[in-house]
Amino acid sequence: MQLHSAINNVFVQLNTTLELLTPHQYTKPVNLLSNATIGEHVRHIIELFTCLDKGYETGTVNYDSRARDHQIEANKDFASSLLRKICEELDKPDIPLALEASYEDSSETPITIATNYYREVAYNLEHAVHHMALIRIGVSEVSEIALPEGFGVASSTLKYRKEFAQ
Repeated sequence: MQLHSAINNVFVQLNTTLELLTPHQYTKPVNLLSNATIGEHVRHIIELFTCLDKGYETGTVNYDSRARDHQIEANKDFASSLLRKICEELDKPDIPLALEASYEDSSETPITIATNYYREVAYNLEHAVHHMALIRIGVSEVSEIALPEGFGVASSTLKYRKEFAQ
């Protein structure tokens, strides 16, 4: 599946970056990210994919009710192992799913939207790339690590840049 390959590529970039960061850099609050850490952004990426995996089993995905595992944001090696596990378990048949979400903080009752597994995988891929753009900012703030040009950049933007440069 093309989505699986794209996610694998993104996760390889992310894992390579995690390997280069020190534990301190991974957990250091970054002023430009409202004092969030790189680890918190990595945790967020992982938890949405984990939530989707659980939703695959139950038929209902609710990203709002995800567990927030602070071990992921505190331990970059643990986060790396979870990224690898997600990639290994991602290639599943498409099935219909229900997405439960509350889009207003004053609402007590979530709405339900019909979706499917592949659509949610695509959403999680785009969401991961978005957070990797934020991680890029954090990495530049806490280290001298040179990230690949495409780190945190959507594939459509990379294609556009390539066409524009010709």
